[in-house]
Amino acid sequence: MGDNNMENKKENRAFNEMYIAAKKRLEGKDPKEIAKNAGVEFDEQTSTLKVKSLDRVVELEYPSYDMKEKRDDWQILTLLHYLDLADNTPILSKQIKFGELKDGLIRGARFDKTVEVELERFLKNKDEKQVIEVFKSLDAKFIDSKADLSAVFYLYPYYPVTINIWFEDDEFPATGKMFLDKTADHYLTIEDAVGVGELMIRVINQRYEELYCKK
Repeated sequence: MGDNNMENKKENRAFNEMYIAAKKRLEGKDPKEIAKNAGVEFDEQTSTLKVKSLDRVVELEYPSYDMKEKRDDWQILTLLHYLDLADNTPILSKQIKFGELKDGLIRGARFDKTVEVELERFLKNKDEKQVIEVFKSLDAKFIDSKADLSAVFYLYPYYPVTINIWFEDDEFPATGKMFLDKTADHYLTIEDAVGVGELMIRVINQRYEELYCKK
């Protein structure tokens, strides 16, 4: 129990330090410029940045950058970093693995393997209809690909995350892969990108629970 408390305190301290630093980098920036570069809306009347994230709109007060509703800590952090780094580079709709990101050779390549394990775990004992329903509920856009199912999730307006699924057959279990757009380095660092991937895994599992396990 003591070890867990120590770990939690370390995590909280690490998050708080990064959170304060992320807010500091946004200080003095023009909210209209941020909105243009990040593809978000700035409501001048309420002094609020409105960010479409999956099936919801996240609102941040300006100039404090405080969120109006409680969110996952690491989503808060990646969103602040996204607003800071965004440079209005158009989405190319060209998928790359996490290992192909700038500085992603080790951390990203390792996460590519992790995400396959996590998606295989998510897909186990789930039928195609359930997976599609979960993805639809998160406002995914379905696209044609060589996979059995390919869904694009817009965690942030210029930061699409694509999940490709191959459903179980007589020979192989269901498997999945996750990709980012080739422009991802313009919006988040490799550490943030991995955080986004982990967040997506949590989100789809939570949404499945909400749709199918709490009735």
